[in-house]
Amino acid sequence: MIELMAVLVIMGIMAAIAAPRLDISHYRVESAMQALGSTLLVAQRAAVVKQHDVVVSFDEAGRMVRIHEDADNDALIDAGEDVRFRPLDAGVAFGRGGAPAFRIGGGPVSFTRVQAGRPAVTFHRNGTASEEGGVYLTSTRAVRSGGHAADAKVIIVDRATGRPTWFNYSRLTWKRGF
Repeated sequence: MIELMAVLVIMGIMAAIAAPRLDISHYRVESAMQALGSTLLVAQRAAVVKQHDVVVSFDEAGRMVRIHEDADNDALIDAGEDVRFRPLDAGVAFGRGGAPAFRIGGGPVSFTRVQAGRPAVTFHRNGTASEEGGVYLTSTRAVRSGGHAADAKVIIVDRATGRPTWFNYSRLTWKRGF
């Protein structure tokens, strides 16, 4: 029993030392990047499978993504067309915080096409995207402070293939992948 208590005390001390070093915000942004990248992949695949445009628009202020399956390819939301919303996770926002701009530019969302007043990318039935562009994600603390560069992530959509690619900012450079 004494040995068990000693082990528990040692584990408690180790947990007390390690807990302040955990950076939950970084993991939230990582998770949001994977979720948004997957959402873009699903939208691109849906355009190919259903043979009509799928428009993904970004509400920066509302921290939300809207996916519109545009069955008649008119870029308008009509009755009967599927529209879904995907909010960003708590503690995550569009932006790059203290990280330098990547090749897509400095704004939180670089797509120039607009749907309902929001920047958007359209995936066509052949799998291509309406334009090359991307989205920065970071923690809300990085947006507020302008620091925490390591929280910055970017997802770039290739125009020719419609495929998203993920990048992380780490140690003064952008690196591909997780």
